[in-house]
Amino acid sequence: MKKHLLTALTAVVLCLCLLAGSGAAALADGEEPVEIESLKIAFSPYADADQIVTATEPLESLLHDKLLELGYDVKDIDMTVGTSYTAVGEALGAGSADIGFISGGNYVLFSDECDVLLTALRYAINKDSTDPADWNDGTIEENTEDMSTYYRCIVLAGPSEKGRALAEKVEKGEEPTWEELNDATWAVLSPTSSSGYIYPCLWLQDHYGKSISDLEHVVQCDSHTTSVARLAAEQVDVMVSYGHIRIKNAPVWESEYGGPGPMAEDTAVIGVTDGIYNDLIAYSLSSDLMADEQFRTALGQAFIDLAQTEEGQAIFGVFSQVGYTWGQDADYDGERAAQQLLRQMEE
Repeated sequence: MKKHLLTALTAVVLCLCLLAGSGAAALADGEEPVEIESLKIAFSPYADADQIVTATEPLESLLHDKLLELGYDVKDIDMTVGTSYTAVGEALGAGSADIGFISGGNYVLFSDECDVLLTALRYAINKDSTDPADWNDGTIEENTEDMSTYYRCIVLAGPSEKGRALAEKVEKGEEPTWEELNDATWAVLSPTSSSGYIYPCLWLQDHYGKSISDLEHVVQCDSHTTSVARLAAEQVDVMVSYGHIRIKNAPVWESEYGGPGPMAEDTAVIGVTDGIYNDLIAYSLSSDLMADEQFRTALGQAFIDLAQTEEGQAIFGVFSQVGYTWGQDADYDGERAAQQLLRQMEE
């Protein structure tokens, strides 16, 4: 796997990227904006659909106004939440979505039908080790002020009897056996999800020579939120997700999900993957609208600008994204290598 995934840009460079712009210019005095009939945006189900719909509701007017400043009057901005990660990739492929918020894994799967517009930026978290012991210090992870272009996936054991048994073994400095992991029930996402499937497969391969498809008890969930809820309810023993999953869910672990105690006490990290390049905003190659390079530039600049505002931070925070920088297809070559390895494992 290409190690450049683990090389995060420094905060200074990232900030410069954000501020540099791309040449998108505001309207000159007396210049009329170009009218655009419709812009269709699809969001992957990073959280429950209702949560995403509520958080992104202000985006329609904010994006309209920002694009108007940049010379485009978009009459209708249609925003939808996909039923699955794959569904958003398929929408981009069909041109029924002009742009989509998707994972790197999903992008690689559909990269013949879409291309990279922007790569998301996240706040780095204060735990970045591949050693589970460094994550199990009794505290929930915290965001730092540094921005990062990558994140890690964690294998998280829950409060069930089997989950606690796995956690106790790891906390003693021992590695669970394959038989112990195989006896547990796992919550995973669709095979196109980087942190919900692909990288956990690679972790199992590295440690046990196995894959998720070799596990006997697997529950496929429609979102990371669903996985958390099932872990709290002890319907599953183990879940896989992005490394900052507890930051988002610890405050509501007991009140909304019914966890028996604080999330820091009820859960334990039993595995950590290599770095995963951040999610992205991709545009459809079947979209006539997105074939217009000038409009693509203005749209990308609009998202970059909005992410630097308080309102934008509140919106994009539902995706754990705090900014955007211009991306390119080659950024996801490491993801391609991971998926190639995964295919070889599954054969």
